[in-house]
Amino acid sequence: MEQFREMRRKRQQLSKEESISILQKSTSGTLALLGDNGYPYAVPISYVYANDRLYFHSALGGHKIDAIRNYDRASFCVIAKDDVQPEKYTTFFRSVIAFGKIRIVENENEKLAMARMLGNKYNPNQEEALQHELENGLSRMLMIRLDIEHLTGKEAIELVRHC
Repeated sequence: MEQFREMRRKRQQLSKEESISILQKSTSGTLALLGDNGYPYAVPISYVYANDRLYFHSALGGHKIDAIRNYDRASFCVIAKDDVQPEKYTTFFRSVIAFGKIRIVENENEKLAMARMLGNKYNPNQEEALQHELENGLSRMLMIRLDIEHLTGKEAIELVRHC
């Protein structure tokens, strides 16, 4: 298990439960990988969170897939609040960053379960339509899993609850 640095501004740190809640409610974030020639590669992507894991779907190839195959560490950032306060020269924000090991799922049962979770998150209560989509498209997509090793959430100092 890797060592991760502690947050510098601890008063702004969200609890693990608050961070998980943001992951459960949000619909997209930015996946950061080690890309070509050592350059960072960050891509916006939809996801689903369950049991300390993030699940994504993808086409069969491309920059993201090459990066995952070449290096198994990634981070994923979600911005849950982004309220610009021009007169105060600041932003009231709330965000979460997950760090962990990423991999392409090879097991067909796990791949199908992940695809169902994603489908149900973005189009709930449409089992027949989801089944049709999976029958026609599952063979043309990859499922990706990020096992979270470290999760950190932060909010603007203006949002910090005074205890």
